[in-house]
Amino acid sequence: MPCTAYHLHLPDALRSCVVFASPHSGRVYPQSFLNQTVLDPMMIRSSEDAFVDQLFDCAPEFGAPLLCGGAPRAYIDLNRAADELDPALIEGVGRKGHNPRVSSGLGVVPRVVAGGRSIYRGKISRLEAEQRIKGIWRPYHDKLAVLLSDARARFGEAILIDCHSMPHEALDGAMRDHVKRPEIVIGDRFGASAAPDIVMQVESAFRAAGFVVARNTPFAGAYTTQAYGRPSRSQHAIQVEIDRALYMNERTIEPTAEFETIRRTLRGVVAELAAIGSGRIQEKPLAAE
Repeated sequence: MPCTAYHLHLPDALRSCVVFASPHSGRVYPQSFLNQTVLDPMMIRSSEDAFVDQLFDCAPEFGAPLLCGGAPRAYIDLNRAADELDPALIEGVGRKGHNPRVSSGLGVVPRVVAGGRSIYRGKISRLEAEQRIKGIWRPYHDKLAVLLSDARARFGEAILIDCHSMPHEALDGAMRDHVKRPEIVIGDRFGASAAPDIVMQVESAFRAAGFVVARNTPFAGAYTTQAYGRPSRSQHAIQVEIDRALYMNERTIEPTAEFETIRRTLRGVVAELAAIGSGRIQEKPLAAE
């Protein structure tokens, strides 16, 4: 097991109802897992949202927490439901209807990495899968639920910004002709996971920073936005995907010369996102002890 399920970065003082999360930036690979995989150390990292935690690490400076997954996505996917178990990978798991994510090898314990490359030689035991879920998935999601609950209790509203990166090639063929290729894709599950005015403010913050932005195509949001987006209960969840080619070499998984420029630009965006709640709600007074 990795040494921790998550890394939590808290502000000195909580001043925002916004919670930032980076579930796929984990990069600690257990040796036992590396012994199981047929992939080399570089290929196994192809599913990482490498450096996304660093791009958003200024969030606490603006009064918002940042929760980062501690384990890599190839080991366990924190943006999947705990019951999305793949019968083609996990022993003793039966098929339960058609789930396109599971069928393609991208369940909670992935069978493949980017490009459909198999991770394992054969199957793994159900016990091992359940240990990963119990030891990593549940603590991460328990903490995320607490952060959102605390934000709602204190501010009357909670906004989750779930931060991801997308392979540059993922947009090939996904956009219509004559439409400028997006650098940022905002996902709100086609309006189901967040109030329209909040989504518009998130989109506007990225556009004002000079990014080309699209909404819900080709990424509308997965488990996290579906599970935590409850606009009717004043809890909103928005997925943000950033084109990796903006700041990293996807082949070598290294930051490019543009990394710090993108990071500085995103700092301004994060400041705007953290301030979304101001003007909409008032902080609730704390009860006397």
